[in-house]
Amino acid sequence: MSEALAEQSAPPADPPAPSYIEGPTAGAVVKGRIKVADEVVEKVAALAALEVAGVADMGGDLARAFESVRDRIGIGSRRGTQGVSAQIQDRQVAVSVTIVVEYGHVVMDVAAEVKTNVARSVSRMLGMRVMEVNVTVDDVRLPGEGRAPAEELDDGEPG
Repeated sequence: MSEALAEQSAPPADPPAPSYIEGPTAGAVVKGRIKVADEVVEKVAALAALEVAGVADMGGDLARAFESVRDRIGIGSRRGTQGVSAQIQDRQVAVSVTIVVEYGHVVMDVAAEVKTNVARSVSRMLGMRVMEVNVTVDDVRLPGEGRAPAEELDDGEPG
């Protein structure tokens, strides 16, 4: 009987204290706002466009020429947003993309795939509603043409 008394008189064990600080529950609302810069949308859109088979480069003639000069003189690196512009308004976005298509690919198919991939990536990654994606095909890259190397930019004079 002394054993029964000993069991009854022992205080109940306290549960161990958590070793972490609990955050808000999943259903709790945290105040604040999230702002996504246009440049973020532009970079996501540019990467999505470059994922499409048949896209050789981004940007119009002037932008590509400027990048060639920057590469040649060694200032800075290629801009990730070249050939893309985005306008955000109330979690809705409109994107314009300028591409160069590789010769041998069907231009309309590549442009349509760029349009679809850009809309899907921006929507999925940024949680924004994509209102429109405008694709401009500025040029066709011929076989063996590649990005303009420095020797192609030379003025031809010995020197």
